[in-house]
Amino acid sequence: MVRRALTCARAVLVAAIVGGARPAYAHGLGGSGLLHPLTGLDHLVAMLAVGAWSAQLGGRAIVAVPAVFVGFMALGGGLGILGLSLPWVDGAIAMSVVILGCAIAAERRAPTLMAGAAIAGFGAYHGFAHGNEVTGTAGRASYVAGFLVTTAGLHVIGAVAALLALESPRGAARLRWSGAMTALIGIWLLWCQRPR
Repeated sequence: MVRRALTCARAVLVAAIVGGARPAYAHGLGGSGLLHPLTGLDHLVAMLAVGAWSAQLGGRAIVAVPAVFVGFMALGGGLGILGLSLPWVDGAIAMSVVILGCAIAAERRAPTLMAGAAIAGFGAYHGFAHGNEVTGTAGRASYVAGFLVTTAGLHVIGAVAALLALESPRGAARLRWSGAMTALIGIWLLWCQRPR
C-alpha cells in the first residue's frame, strides 16, 4: 500500500513536470484561497515536503514545524495583502523546495527550534505569494483562511505519507529518495526563473 502511494505520488509529479506545469503558476491566478496552494507545483511540493520533513524529524516537530509554517504563512499573506514587497519571492519559494528536499534526502535530525526558524522564513515567502494575489477588498479573510486550511491539509498528507513510509522495511530509503526528487524539482524551478 505504501509503495503504491509513493509510486502514485511520483507519477503525479513527473506528469505535472512533463505536462508543462509551470513554476509559480499560482501567481496571478486569483480565485479561491482553498485552491490556491494546489495550482502551483512550487507550492504543492513544498507543502508536502514540510509535512514529510516534520514526520522524519519526529517528536514535537511533527506538529511544531507545520504549525510554524502556517503561522508565518499567515503573516506573509498579510504582508502581501497590504501591498508590501519582499525581494526574490519566486526564487525564495523555489529555494525552499530545494532545501526541504535536501533536508529529507540527508535525513538530518535538526533541533525543533532550528527547524522552526528555517520553516518560518519559507512560510512567510509562500504566504506572501498567496496574499499578493488577493484582489479587491471583499473576502480577504476567507481567502487567507482558505489557503491556510489547504496548506495545513497538505502538511498532514505529507506527514502521514512519510510516517507510513517509515513503517515499511525500506521506507526510510524511499523517503530519502523522494527528498532527492523534491530537491531536483526545486532546482528545475530555479532554472525556469533564470534570466533569458
